[in-house]
Amino acid sequence: MNTITQEHIQVGEIANGLPLTIPVYRLQGNGSGPKVYIQANMHGAEVQGNAVIYQLLEQLKTQTLASDITLVPYANPIGCNQKSGEFTLGRFDPITGTNWNRMYHDHSKLIESFVSEHLDAPEDVIKAKFRALLVDQTQAFLDQPAYRVNTGKRIAVTLQRLAHEADIVLDLHTGPISAKHLYCPEYAKASASYFDIEHVLLIPNEFDGAMDEATFCPWWQLSEAYKAQGRNIPVWVEAFTVELGSQEKIDLTEAKLDAESILSYLNHKQAFIGAEFAPKPITRYACMLDDYLAFYAPMGGMVEYNAALGSHIKAGDTIAKILRMEQYLSEKPLHEITLDTDAITILHFASASVNQGTELYKFFTNYFEL
Repeated sequence: MNTITQEHIQVGEIANGLPLTIPVYRLQGNGSGPKVYIQANMHGAEVQGNAVIYQLLEQLKTQTLASDITLVPYANPIGCNQKSGEFTLGRFDPITGTNWNRMYHDHSKLIESFVSEHLDAPEDVIKAKFRALLVDQTQAFLDQPAYRVNTGKRIAVTLQRLAHEADIVLDLHTGPISAKHLYCPEYAKASASYFDIEHVLLIPNEFDGAMDEATFCPWWQLSEAYKAQGRNIPVWVEAFTVELGSQEKIDLTEAKLDAESILSYLNHKQAFIGAEFAPKPITRYACMLDDYLAFYAPMGGMVEYNAALGSHIKAGDTIAKILRMEQYLSEKPLHEITLDTDAITILHFASASVNQGTELYKFFTNYFEL
């Protein structure tokens, strides 16, 4: 039985002066496998990841570990508690309006000088020194005068500081009403086949503010910078956003399946010794980010969503009906909404009540088998 340690890391202070903390669980392997970091619930309503971390801990405590593994549930304690009536908000910082998952630190300015200083260094030295640089620079950001760092940035960068110690980073999220899907950087496409997730969104190897990008982009940029100097080095870090379904609920049975999916990927990455976790024989469909279609409500009204999650729809199929009761006597009260292209339904808005221009659906278009 593996020992699980727990600590609480302070990520700020609330108005009464008490510390704002997050729980951090750690398991120690024999050091031969990649270091792993997994976090959940950066967005307040996206709670299924906490159940997945529970199921992961239940499994990991009996495995023979090659990897050191760090797990952080309740990653954003403010977002978790950001309620309005019966609903959890917690997607945006209520003070600044910024998405909680777009506040991580961009390290791209470090690349050029590091490569020039370590152009001929051995790979193990490059990897160790660059990781130390990322950790030190992130810590330096946190150590600057407190008045220069807002609440959301302090939470995000504290988490990023933990993630930079790892070789594998998984950020667990959910959609509003959503099918499971995986945000996968293009360079790591082969790894997507080791998760039991049917829908894979391939994203550019570029920084746009999210946790997965904040952790893999510096390593991708490092590899590209060395390539420009005529030297090939690997991209030593993989990071993914794992979308676990719909928000505002947990399902422990599904969480066990989600945990087994993650364990399959980690087993492929040699995080365990003698484990038998393996991917299920399913068909996986991929879509490039540029082909991930956001479909906005063409009118306001009350919506019946007709495109089932994960369903393959054909051009011309009805995806929704919008009810306009104010038109019952004067015009047509029920409007059928169609899509003009073949697609896979990934997610839809959580409410039946929508304004014109609400993001009604997201679809994979121009998709292909992975």
